[in-house]
Amino acid sequence: MQIDVLIENGTVVDPATGHSGRYDVAVTGDRIVGVWKPGSAGGDICRRVNAEGCLVTPGLIDIHAHIFEAVPQMGVRPDNVGIDQGVTTVADAGSSGEQNFHEFVERSVISNTTQVLAWLNISSPGLVEGRSELADLNRLVAESTLARIAEYSDIIIGIKARMSGSVVKESGIYPLAVAKSVARRAELPVMVHIGNAPPKLQEVLDLLDEGDVVTHAFHGKRGGILDENGQLIPQARRALDRGVRFDVGHGSSSFSFATMNQARELGIMPYSISTDLYLENWLRGPVYSLTMTMTKFLALGYSIEQIIEWTTAAPARILRRSNEIGTLKEGTIADISILKVVDQPVELVDSENEKLSFDKLIQAQYTMKSGELYPCK
Repeated sequence: MQIDVLIENGTVVDPATGHSGRYDVAVTGDRIVGVWKPGSAGGDICRRVNAEGCLVTPGLIDIHAHIFEAVPQMGVRPDNVGIDQGVTTVADAGSSGEQNFHEFVERSVISNTTQVLAWLNISSPGLVEGRSELADLNRLVAESTLARIAEYSDIIIGIKARMSGSVVKESGIYPLAVAKSVARRAELPVMVHIGNAPPKLQEVLDLLDEGDVVTHAFHGKRGGILDENGQLIPQARRALDRGVRFDVGHGSSSFSFATMNQARELGIMPYSISTDLYLENWLRGPVYSLTMTMTKFLALGYSIEQIIEWTTAAPARILRRSNEIGTLKEGTIADISILKVVDQPVELVDSENEKLSFDKLIQAQYTMKSGELYPCK
């Protein structure tokens, strides 16, 4: 048996298969061909990669970023927040709509090494013409949106609707109703951005179904998933019971250490960790990268196994690609992240400008995308 790349001496953490410990990972072509006990690989090994002292995980997946460079002062190049940072798959969260999706594919999908998928904005222009994209109901064009989904079914993985006051203005809950109608017809999930009312979060949650995603679920603003007494609002409990998924979506103003800690006390965990990376919070923080966001959860006391689950297997399920990515299972795409938890003092900052001092930092060392290995920058 020929092995093109053997990643050896690392600690494998793969929640999808249950592997946790010292293993060698073998890759031939663009596929994983085995996860074996150290030193047991046989055959012709073309290249060995020493992962001593590192974590070897399925390729990290970020289901919420803004990577359409046509969006003024917002879109960041996919590879900058993808393979350069240990992330093999990035889903753009509604930067484009049906009107400009062709351009998004040309600029952000074809020309990058990172796998790029997309939540299609229910608003026709997406964010290209401004960030109040749901204020004008004439921009909700269901049939054209469905046509674009059919045209790019290999890239579009769901519908995005940003349901906060600055986005919808006087439109209320109606744009989400349209998004849900389109999503049901296309048999896709909806990702909903939540923030300041209107509409009220209770109204938003009551429209969501199993498989839908609430991003920014743990923000620190009024009117979130916790009431004034720090208890989970009933609509959030019912949504979780229905199988609605609560995603982090850190962003510049959408993740709170205090909210996350209180949710944890109530037994509420994130389903997935995503960044909401765009140009400003990539360059100047507080987000910077998916691995920095993961470090924050390590500092909050979550285990590395939980954190890897929420950045690999769980987002792969959201994207409906668990048979391809988010796992080191034999026969799947050779998307692999090599990470290192280094001893380094770091001051971590949430979106409320609350600071948390920590003595460790998760750093990406190498990214393997479809069998090709890239050093992280």
